[in-house]
Amino acid sequence: MKVALDAMGGDDAPAVNIGGALGALRHYPKLQHLFLVGDQALLTAECARQGLDLTNPRVSIVHAPEVIGMAEPGALTVRRKKLSSINVAMEMVKDGRADAFVSAGNTGAAVAAATLKLRTLPGVDRAGIATALPNEYGLCHILDAGANPEAKPEHLVAYAVMGTAFSRNVLGIKNPKVGLMSNGEEDEKGTTFTKETFKRLKQTPDIHFVGNVEGRDLFESDLDVVLCDGFVGNIMLKTIEATAKAVSKWLKLEIKENPLRLCGAVLAQGAFRALKKKYNPENYGGSPLLGVNGVVIIAHGSSSALAVRNAIRVGIETVESRVNHHIQEALAAIPLAPDSRE
Repeated sequence: MKVALDAMGGDDAPAVNIGGALGALRHYPKLQHLFLVGDQALLTAECARQGLDLTNPRVSIVHAPEVIGMAEPGALTVRRKKLSSINVAMEMVKDGRADAFVSAGNTGAAVAAATLKLRTLPGVDRAGIATALPNEYGLCHILDAGANPEAKPEHLVAYAVMGTAFSRNVLGIKNPKVGLMSNGEEDEKGTTFTKETFKRLKQTPDIHFVGNVEGRDLFESDLDVVLCDGFVGNIMLKTIEATAKAVSKWLKLEIKENPLRLCGAVLAQGAFRALKKKYNPENYGGSPLLGVNGVVIIAHGSSSALAVRNAIRVGIETVESRVNHHIQEALAAIPLAPDSRE
């Protein structure tokens, strides 16, 4: 298994990427080779600082002199900075030198590079990001979490098929439950877009469509895939992350206000640790970009070394499961709407 890591991507690059590389090389024996793609001088210095031995035959640096910043426009910058770490790493997947691409860098640039260089799978017009959200039943994937902000009903039908294939073959769920995000559970609720999507999903074979779902269902219902356009998905995901951080901060402040509460918190330390482990996004690593002709894993821009390590793990698991093969088989078996690019 060979992985190309965008070592210059993320808010704290390259330090967190080198730290993540160290962890991946230690913990994942199936990782045959890890390519650290980025500025050679900077990466060599950071590897020396963290003790990553570049004489190790399982790791090497691939020089990429340009970096796409987190605030730069994705598609435009991909075309302009041809020697960026994102472009060079994506080319390695395209050429077969790497089996998977992993980046915590500019999401728009990663999606644009993947679409331009790898192209989409047959039957897929727009790729979608599947982001894991833990709840009391396990993991629920939001699809799309930001790749395609102006989706059409046929895009969400493809997302349903791809999300089902991913859940079955990567996560081992026999009959994944798929819901459509709306402003009410009743069939007639929603916008013109969601109503048309609902109608098409009801007619789509080989997916377990449970109907409309609301925001609370992300945490309270047994769901595996929740469908929405990338605009709604990205806002929803960032709101959830911000709420979790706010509640954690408020809880700490309230506990510190009272000595008795502090004593109770000490007794409940085990529960707090278990809860943090379950809801810590770092443990889930990165999100697969489903629908492109290759394995692309997109991690959060604020990823830590642990998150980068786990994003590499997700890449390995996605390649091993041959998820794109299963997606193609599933898409070929259903009558999708005509290509919206016409």
